[in-house]
Amino acid sequence: MKNELSKRVLSSIIIIPITIFLTLKGSFYFVSMLYIFFILAFIEWQKIANNKNYFLPGLLFLKISFILTYILREKFGVDFFLFLILICISTDVGGYFFGKILKGPKLTRISPNKTYAGLIGGYTLAFFASYLFSNNIDVFFNIFDYKFKDVVVITFLISSISQIGDIIVSYFKRLTNFKNTGNIIPGHGGILDRIDGMIFVIPLITLILLFV
Repeated sequence: MKNELSKRVLSSIIIIPITIFLTLKGSFYFVSMLYIFFILAFIEWQKIANNKNYFLPGLLFLKISFILTYILREKFGVDFFLFLILICISTDVGGYFFGKILKGPKLTRISPNKTYAGLIGGYTLAFFASYLFSNNIDVFFNIFDYKFKDVVVITFLISSISQIGDIIVSYFKRLTNFKNTGNIIPGHGGILDRIDGMIFVIPLITLILLFV
């Protein structure tokens, strides 16, 4: 576990700053990053869903998700986009550490590693990160009235969708007996293993902001 954790931490230290930098730069840099992530996600999805009747619907969903990712960053600004990513990452990290340390009852048979402790840990770290971020950056400017309840609701929504997305991808991995979608990221697995929550969060939040 220590070796796995070391790889996970080191990979995050390298990948997260690069991702933030390319996102902040925008334009060609951001689009190029999205294309690379999409191609890698497509390869992984093809591996775990090839010749299955859900391959094409899943691929269509991936395409829509990445298109809406670009729209979200361009239309609602980089601050709000990074806020969403931060909550997804915090949810994932909180779930991982709380689940590993506290263990306890399993959350669902679909994803054996998910526990109720991890669920609570994901929400806990997500709200903590949300509090720190939204108190230092006007992330909700021109989107919400910047009321406390708006921050709480959107954080809960993002964290919930992220955890559901994680379970959905785990379900498809379980159907084909894959532990991870790939091994491109040491300690993490594949690209889909890391963006499984985001590919559900971003399209749903984008559609809510656009039409609601």
